[in-house]
Amino acid sequence: MRRFVRENSLSLGFGLLFLLSLAGQALAGAAQMNEDRQAEGLEPVSLVQYLTSSSFAVDVMENWQSEYLQFALYVFATVWLVQRGSPESKELHAVGTESDEEQRVGSHAREDSPPWVRAGGWRTTLFSRSLGLLFGGLFLLTWAASSVAGWAAYNVEQLQSHADPVSWVAYLGEADFWNRTFQNWQSEMLAVGSMAVFAVYLRQRGSPESKPVGASHHDTGATG
Repeated sequence: MRRFVRENSLSLGFGLLFLLSLAGQALAGAAQMNEDRQAEGLEPVSLVQYLTSSSFAVDVMENWQSEYLQFALYVFATVWLVQRGSPESKELHAVGTESDEEQRVGSHAREDSPPWVRAGGWRTTLFSRSLGLLFGGLFLLTWAASSVAGWAAYNVEQLQSHADPVSWVAYLGEADFWNRTFQNWQSEMLAVGSMAVFAVYLRQRGSPESKPVGASHHDTGATG
């Protein structure tokens, strides 16, 4: 068990942090909702009621879809775009999908390569793009979920203000939906761009997200 935990500590650690953060968001969100309801003279809601509300759902889905967008774009963009000196970029001469030999595909596969790498045809093609397709698909699913949750939350506000609710299609054209969307997207673009540039000149000893401490600022694709 100790060996399993050590060898999977990155995923286990972030999984635990995710659950703790989600629980913290749920408790804080429920408390804020009840403060707002108390100010309006309404009855407080239970934690279970809050967890099944559109308010909680839209907050969670908006965060998830923006994070999956970040990784989907990063996976696809780094195939063709480079940043000189950044460990987040591949080397400048390696722009593009690279050769089968460089990617160890088909006859260039090793004994320990995944089976679909040696299979050829559609299986190799699909596996060669599986990471980007997964993150792209997760982004689309969570974006759709956030639009539904946002629509429900929007209609709750409409009814509370004695206005007519709108259809889901109509909500997609509302400023509320696009304000929520771009608010999340712009923060992800800023974070990715900042990491790519700051990692050119700054170091974190021992981190694979950083170049070795003594590496030149111009070294590209090197990791510590």
